[in-house]
Amino acid sequence: MGESSRLCSVWLGSETGILKGVSLARKQAFNFCNTSHLSRDQEVRALCWGDAHESELLVGCVDGTVKTFSTEKGVFTETRSCGDPADGCFAGLAALDGGALVTCTERGTLRVWREDSGAHVTELSAGPDAARMRQSPVHRNKVATGGKETGLKVWDLQRPASPVFTAKNLRDDWLDLRRPHWVRDMAFLPDSDKVVTCTGYHQVHVFDPASPQRRPVMEVEFGEYPLTALALPAGGGTVVVGNTQGQVAVLDLRGGKAAVRGVLKGLSGGVRALQCHATRPAVASCGLDRFLRIHSLEGRELQHKVYLKSRLNCILLATRDLEATGEEGEGEAGVKEEDEEEDEVWESMERVEEKTKRKTTTEEGEELQKKRKKVKD
Repeated sequence: MGESSRLCSVWLGSETGILKGVSLARKQAFNFCNTSHLSRDQEVRALCWGDAHESELLVGCVDGTVKTFSTEKGVFTETRSCGDPADGCFAGLAALDGGALVTCTERGTLRVWREDSGAHVTELSAGPDAARMRQSPVHRNKVATGGKETGLKVWDLQRPASPVFTAKNLRDDWLDLRRPHWVRDMAFLPDSDKVVTCTGYHQVHVFDPASPQRRPVMEVEFGEYPLTALALPAGGGTVVVGNTQGQVAVLDLRGGKAAVRGVLKGLSGGVRALQCHATRPAVASCGLDRFLRIHSLEGRELQHKVYLKSRLNCILLATRDLEATGEEGEGEAGVKEEDEEEDEVWESMERVEEKTKRKTTTEEGEELQKKRKKVKD
């Protein structure tokens, strides 16, 4: 198990509660889970690295537990209770220096947990119906939150009394009607304090905390369907967004006005997670169609496509080369997912052949002529 986990360069969380690792170099996928306790309560909703060396994965489950997975040993090493299922599923998960853990639930309860304590040391409300919490990759003590009718907020966890930035609602439309807002995902733009968000109303917004207006300094719409995820390429200046119809687009944020640079093809089903590689021009996507896909951001061609049997909620890329080679290992045996079981049931059923053959129009006409002849006779 340890050898196989070290091969993986892509990690995904599934609805069935299985942590999935994919080695693109070996073209192999591995399942990691406790087969004796596999249920919908273990559905994986959030993933993040537990340390800078990427030797530990933190896995947030629907039942409010956070599991620690060792990528070196290939096993789960710890389970912590970090939430009440009544607060909703995890909307975000992050690790701080010193082993502290940050969680945010769908009800907007944001907590900081210390490594040496089973209780949280900080709790605040990010607002109801929270959809996502993201950590700043540069200032790791800062996180952003947002949700349905809950605008973007940026928090400094060292000063958690109030957010350091709270976005204003959008300006009224041309009919002076209030425009609703629904933040679905966000990311901190590199080398700045700006934050980019995507919404359930197919909008992309860029916020600048230094701006006194606290409204978006840039706004663009893509498509006609709700946007569900976004990711920032390593080069900067662009953002990748995905929606509920499986459409993924690259938007250019330079020049003061966003424009669609290109659309990635080959997807189907709603996109639930996107992540760009830290150094390579590539983006990984997953969602309802159960495929992991890797697209090039230069030529926009599909580079890898892996079917993983379960609907996928979240994705995490290792910082090393996606196609780095390593020793070949064995995947976990004995893991049978619901889809496999369902397929086996259908395959084991006896085929019923239709014994009666429908008569053609010619045959029906000949029979009708015979009956008429008998009546005349």
